[in-house]
Amino acid sequence: MRKNIYLLFKNMKIYFATSISGVITEDSNYNNIELIKILKEYGTVLSEHFANADIQSIGEKELSDQFIHDRDMGWIDESDSIVADVTNPSLGVGYEIRHGIVTGKKILCLKRKNGKRLSAMITGNGKVTVKEYTDIEEAKNIIGGFFSS
Repeated sequence: MRKNIYLLFKNMKIYFATSISGVITEDSNYNNIELIKILKEYGTVLSEHFANADIQSIGEKELSDQFIHDRDMGWIDESDSIVADVTNPSLGVGYEIRHGIVTGKKILCLKRKNGKRLSAMITGNGKVTVKEYTDIEEAKNIIGGFFSS
């Protein structure tokens, strides 16, 4: 049985959402890298490149806004689930979460405990699982619980 669960996870496609244009720090980039490493234990992370430090600091300047929008919406449509780091507010991540809700994706929003309040548009939506974490180990446990439920 455990082997079947492992195979199910490895075939899973995950969209990782995170703030790109918002407040990005060295700490948030480290968190994104670590979160993506954890997510890769459960399946293919379609947006793995979001952990790239250059993208975190300057965005994807060589690509048009329409291309980025269409590509990311396609990845969300293709994904089985969305895991979003919502620690730093982002209109784009909110838009992606809403698209995931409309298309019936399983959604986990992770927020580092930092005293800032998350929007009720996220926390008040029963179709979104929201969890706060203190460190990467706690996030790993939350992600494991999310995918095993």
